[in-house]
Amino acid sequence: MDTNQVEAITRMVLEAINNEKTNAKGFLVPVGVSARHVHLTQEHVEVLFGKGYQLTKKKELMGGQFASNELVTIVGLKLRAIENVRILGPVRKQTQVEISATDARTLGVKAPIRQSGDTAGSAPIAIVGPKGALYLNEGCIIAMRHIHMSPADAEAAGVTDGQIVSVQADNERGTTFNHVVIRVHETFTLEMHIDTDEANAAGIKQGDTIKIIK
Repeated sequence: MDTNQVEAITRMVLEAINNEKTNAKGFLVPVGVSARHVHLTQEHVEVLFGKGYQLTKKKELMGGQFASNELVTIVGLKLRAIENVRILGPVRKQTQVEISATDARTLGVKAPIRQSGDTAGSAPIAIVGPKGALYLNEGCIIAMRHIHMSPADAEAAGVTDGQIVSVQADNERGTTFNHVVIRVHETFTLEMHIDTDEANAAGIKQGDTIKIIK
């Protein structure tokens, strides 16, 4: 056996040991708690804020997104409203409102649990800005919990885009979340997104970690 073969076998053994350690520990992911927010088309930005208006950045987010300085009021059935809802930019091809189950009860709407962008047949909602208002026949959802990953993170975790996994919070609540969708893109930073209801119920705060247990 020559030196190259010995080195190759050594690397294989070390990789196997590291994989066993990773599998035993679980792949750790930081958590981002996602508050209610709105995505708008440019047309709807101008309806709410005036002709030619452009969203302004408050805070950079992953994948080229940002939290804007602009806030709106969302209005559900029977004129129940929630004020100061932040808009996330940049503008999109489709307007969408993401809320929690508690928000849905407050607004009196039946928002379904969906992946972002899947708004067909979702709840109607009105959005009010300083210069105007608009009514959506559909577009209000409760976002399905999900994990953003880069391709390298996905490979390390042994998961693929669109895969559904389970995760566990190793804290005093010891909560396990099922039906968590993996979303992979080269611009994504590793982070699981859950809404405020889920975070509060599980005793999780921004920056805590969970582990993928599949």
